[in-house]
Amino acid sequence: MPGMDASAAAERIWPGRQVKVTPLSGGITNHNFRIDVDGQSFVLRMAGAQTSLLGIDRRVEREASRRAAAAGVGPAVEDLIEPEGWLVTRFIDGKPIPIEEMRRHDTIRRVAAALHRFHDALPIPGRFDSHAVVEEYRREAVAHGVVIPEAYERAHEVSEKIRAERGSQPLVPCHNDLLNANFLDDGEIRIVDWEYAGMGDRFFDLANFSINNEFGVDEDRALLAAYFGEATDAALSDLRRMKLMSDFREAMWGVLQSGISALDFDFRAYATKHFERMFSV
Repeated sequence: MPGMDASAAAERIWPGRQVKVTPLSGGITNHNFRIDVDGQSFVLRMAGAQTSLLGIDRRVEREASRRAAAAGVGPAVEDLIEPEGWLVTRFIDGKPIPIEEMRRHDTIRRVAAALHRFHDALPIPGRFDSHAVVEEYRREAVAHGVVIPEAYERAHEVSEKIRAERGSQPLVPCHNDLLNANFLDDGEIRIVDWEYAGMGDRFFDLANFSINNEFGVDEDRALLAAYFGEATDAALSDLRRMKLMSDFREAMWGVLQSGISALDFDFRAYATKHFERMFSV
């Protein structure tokens, strides 16, 4: 999306005011910009192509973002521009948290506390069930002419086995996309990009955070101990199984994106990487 489009959007949101538009890197779903206006800084996120097919509802995202801000975890929400679904939040002047730092036990404790605050928040709109999401991504991918990788059937068998073994789980507000790039540290742990948030399984959030930050068993035990007060074998088993679901979701996200996204990114390779990691455990 050309920078002029973001400038035109900024003119629409802040008419007649002097604004500075700076592209932000890192997103592979949306186009993100820092907007400086009258000594204040905001983030404008302009949605990528057909993101509703990925299960994203911008109004749900707004409400989840507001809940995260109230919990001291996310940036303050300024506006949701309809009908385009552009989200405007305050810019967080924080530093990224490298994976090596994220794996330190003191950082793990801080992140666990931040996740716990959001998980304990009041219910949010929307539902996220990783077992259902992968099936929906497959249906949408087929509808858009995407050839489904052979790995899907094997992965789906694993998903159904996990669903049967774990049964129904308590639903709590979850982020569901805890990539390393979605964390900032400004003295507090902040989490951004709440577009996949919904009521879901806390173990998916914990597993998603763990695998995206390359945790081993030692870090997983530290995460569970920080979050629950102890790291039981049962909790470790749940975390391990939901790591598989995290990779399955990422793989099928890539499969669907390969058929709908206009961004210059190799989504098929992304899907292959996550299928391979899922089966390497």
